[in-house]
Amino acid sequence: MSVRPPAVAGQFYDASADACKAQISQMAKKRPLPDGIPDSILAAVVPHAGWVFSGDLAAMTIAAIAKRQKVDTFIVMGAVHTVRSNFGILYDKGAWKSPLGEIEIDPETVRSIIGQNCPLIQADRNAHQREHSIEVLVPMIQHFFPESKIVPIMVPPVDDAHEIGKVIGQAIASLDKKIVCLASTDLTHYGPSYGYTPMGTGAEAVRWAKDTNDKYFIDMALSMRADTLVESAQMYHNACGAGAVAAAVAAANELGAEKSLLLAHTTSAEVMAERFGREADDSVGYAAIVFGT
Repeated sequence: MSVRPPAVAGQFYDASADACKAQISQMAKKRPLPDGIPDSILAAVVPHAGWVFSGDLAAMTIAAIAKRQKVDTFIVMGAVHTVRSNFGILYDKGAWKSPLGEIEIDPETVRSIIGQNCPLIQADRNAHQREHSIEVLVPMIQHFFPESKIVPIMVPPVDDAHEIGKVIGQAIASLDKKIVCLASTDLTHYGPSYGYTPMGTGAEAVRWAKDTNDKYFIDMALSMRADTLVESAQMYHNACGAGAVAAAVAAANELGAEKSLLLAHTTSAEVMAERFGREADDSVGYAAIVFGT
């Protein structure tokens, strides 16, 4: 059986099982959940930075799903940082390993996706070996949903990303099980280190990155305009995983999503100030959003 070993354990998150469990529990309790969470969650947007920066947003989102429903399978749609592709890249069989053990790839859901005969989705397990955007979420899924399976698929920011999501939504609709799509993205990468400083540097510029640039992408996601998310993100440089978000929103639309809700929004600069008392010219945005009925 093909088993993907963890690539960033000990870097983006702890390599110890006990430490992972304790940190996930602690992170999930850090932020109170807002009112208005959908009764049934079909999809969610979560960040994928190191847990010290964005883990609390990811954990609160997966914990919120656990409070609402049982989930048989998570289709985890990742950003694409380590390879070049014009297609959705599916990890189609075997399992992923984390400090919490192995989690199985759901063969039935994979068969349903492949059975849609979509040329925009191709199986390539090797392409996933170094990508962190899905991996950092796996221990959280295992913690809150120890019986669940996953289907990892990296979705590049291509014009047809929403079509990939539409096909995945159709595949989900054909199955008699509870499936939730998770889209993994960070938001504006602002500052000299990222080569993106349209408003200069300093505190005002970092605030603009969050309050204006991030918010534009968040608002478009909340409006569930799947077909415009990638183009917008490329124009405003405000999401590294726009393809994943477009796909997840399109899948949610296909499954009848009627509600969207922003759970939380923060930045690495805010975390640096809060946890370490340091101001930063560089900042990355993080948001947690749910879609459902």
